[in-house]
Amino acid sequence: MPEPYILVLYYSRHGATERMARKVAQGVEQVPGVRALLRTVAGISNAWEDRGDDIPDDGPLYCSQDDLAQCAGLVMGSPTRFGNMAAELKYFLDSTSPLWMSGALIDKPAAVFTSTSSLHGGQETTLLSMALPLLHHGMVWAGLSYGERGLTQTSSGGTPYGASHHAGVGNDRALDELESELCVAQGKRIAKLALKLARETKN
Repeated sequence: MPEPYILVLYYSRHGATERMARKVAQGVEQVPGVRALLRTVAGISNAWEDRGDDIPDDGPLYCSQDDLAQCAGLVMGSPTRFGNMAAELKYFLDSTSPLWMSGALIDKPAAVFTSTSSLHGGQETTLLSMALPLLHHGMVWAGLSYGERGLTQTSSGGTPYGASHHAGVGNDRALDELESELCVAQGKRIAKLALKLARETKN
């Protein structure tokens, strides 16, 4: 039987959300018995229906419906767009009705993360906007617990709703130590929950 994986799905235009995704994946990989699968989504033009190429020039592949259906858990990230998830990620999620109809994601753990250019640029509302479709899919949404020191010590990103990062107006502010720790912790938490839920399902 193939090793179960946690899908780390994200959209990143300037690289900050991708850097967070890679930290989340590091956290997943620290849990024995599960692996991380990094996937992104295609860009869309102002014509809305006009997407990019089927295969990206570099970086992770675009996510398929099957990648999502077969995951043991999901950690999903997006930059903030006016306090909401990016249209590119919403476009992909809007195409997942077949998975909703089949119940493919029911009882699988999920988490969300985001990056903003301003410190109070809608981090928490963006995280909540990403959680809504996952709840409709029947997923088990897990945030970050206050057992993580970063939640009470951070002066930039980090919320109980999910990991976050203040990238700066020029998107040139690197992930700081606490933001990185919270991304890793989020990956580890979903990986552990996925294994526990899988065992419960078998019993």
